Amino acid sequence: MAIIENYVLDNAKKWLSKSFDKETRNKVQELIDHNPQELTESFYRDLEFGTGGLRGIMGVGTNRMNKYTVGMATQGLANYLLKSFPGEQLKMVIGYDSRNNSRYFSEIAADVLSANGIKVYLFEDLRPTPEISFAIRHLNCHSGIIITASHNPKEYNGYKAYWNDGAQLIPPHDKNVIAEAQKITDVSQVKFEGQRDLIEIIGEETDQLYLAEIVKQSLSPEAIKRHKDIKIVYTPLHGTGAMMVPRCLKEFGFSNIYPVEEQSIPDGNFPTVISPNPEESAALEMAIEKAKNIGATLVMATDPDSDRVGIAVKDHKDQFVLVNGNQTACLLTYYLITKWKENNKLTGKEYIVKTIVTSELMKDIAVKNNVAYYDCLTGFKWIADVIRKNEGIKTFIGGGEESYGFMVGDFVRDKDAVSACAFIAEIAAWAAEQKKTIYDILIDIYLEYGFYKESLISIVRKGKTGAEEIQEMMVNFRSNPPKSINDSKVIMIKDYDLQKGFDLNTGKETTIDIPKSNVLQFFTEDGSKISVRPSGTEPKIKFYFSVKEALNAKEDFIATEQKLDQKLKDIITDLKLQ
Repeated sequence: MAIIENYVLDNAKKWLSKSFDKETRNKVQELIDHNPQELTESFYRDLEFGTGGLRGIMGVGTNRMNKYTVGMATQGLANYLLKSFPGEQLKMVIGYDSRNNSRYFSEIAADVLSANGIKVYLFEDLRPTPEISFAIRHLNCHSGIIITASHNPKEYNGYKAYWNDGAQLIPPHDKNVIAEAQKITDVSQVKFEGQRDLIEIIGEETDQLYLAEIVKQSLSPEAIKRHKDIKIVYTPLHGTGAMMVPRCLKEFGFSNIYPVEEQSIPDGNFPTVISPNPEESAALEMAIEKAKNIGATLVMATDPDSDRVGIAVKDHKDQFVLVNGNQTACLLTYYLITKWKENNKLTGKEYIVKTIVTSELMKDIAVKNNVAYYDCLTGFKWIADVIRKNEGIKTFIGGGEESYGFMVGDFVRDKDAVSACAFIAEIAAWAAEQKKTIYDILIDIYLEYGFYKESLISIVRKGKTGAEEIQEMMVNFRSNPPKSINDSKVIMIKDYDLQKGFDLNTGKETTIDIPKSNVLQFFTEDGSKISVRPSGTEPKIKFYFSVKEALNAKEDFIATEQKLDQKLKDIITDLKLQ
């Protein structure tokens, strides 16, 4: 039998006190008696309240998502809010997704907040993450919480905290909330007895306002009227999208929406998929099969909390092909800017935002159309930060990142798959108006701006030695940067930890006006970009690759794509990553 470390046993025994409910005490005792390995995993550390909130496997213990870890995190958040807004009647929104225990955790959070005298708006049922972001601003709240673990496996749940602008926490608030949460060292410090008169249930009225804001953004209503019968297959992958996406598509005017019925039932066990992640091709298999059977032209899938969307469209051989996150972000950017231009909405004060690891094609589209662009760190909280800084000065058109997230307009301050689905469908109608498909539009973009292709490799290194190895890799790239990559000269290095850019042709240094982050980027003479960053939430280091070639004719598409694929392989080989 495995040996239980004394500190683990000491941590576990604290959970046998009367401060914890009987069910919890019994489960802890069972682990002590019969399952030393699971006991160690559950109690060897505290589940960290990080810059993105909490995320972990559900179960008893200090390193698990449960009533007590959620309660302690919420008490820490409440304490920080009370210090930040003294004398004000504090207000918060709480939402949750379809995961197991999400409703339960949302009620725990509502009880703790109301016990601290904070007014709580609790959604009556599961809702998409972007609607919670919208509701925070609409209801003039000081903060908000969404209970979700995004697209993690079914064993997980999570807890994301937002500030009064509807965006996830950034400095100084994220660090300050973490500091307050860390001060809660015992469950006796948590006020669990809620004040029911401070908890208000919300739902349909907020839904209508949120959907109305999305519909207001529509740019091609006439095209939709003429092509409203486009066949669209949609799957929420057992998540919150079932509540809003079909309804939003209908509000836009689309009439032929075919849900994947088996996956339209909210279910935290996600029984029909290995992973509820629209970035993975397997998650779209049932939807694509249905699309083939009914003759649909567009397939869309959203993750459990409906902030990411994956799509599949028909190619020139009438076969469904997956469109990745970079391509989707570029399609949406191209469409928005093109239609803003056509509709005479551009005044010279508009801008788009992309994350630094997202395709440079987004930038090229903006620059050629005299639309400003901003780069930011990975994560939509940083896109929201750019919007906040430009509030009342410039107009945000849209923004996105490579990990299947996009945001149209600034009424939501987090990635929004509900509005993204509506606009992807609108692009399909706009393309049909030109006797084209989304696939044709993508090729049109490549013909005009250059053919970009991206790839990602994640190298996992677990434990203390793994963390040291990842750190050593970053140190090596900094101290011995490659002079060339795949026989193409490195002409620019951007070091976001130093907040410096180095032009290797001129020797000129520039300052990067982006918060510090442990990220390195190498730009080569042939238009390739390689980004290196350790993950902030997992024991891995990520390498993002982007390559570019001119596409001279539609007929050259396949040959050029093969050339780009080979270039990506050669870069990965040259860097000795495979």
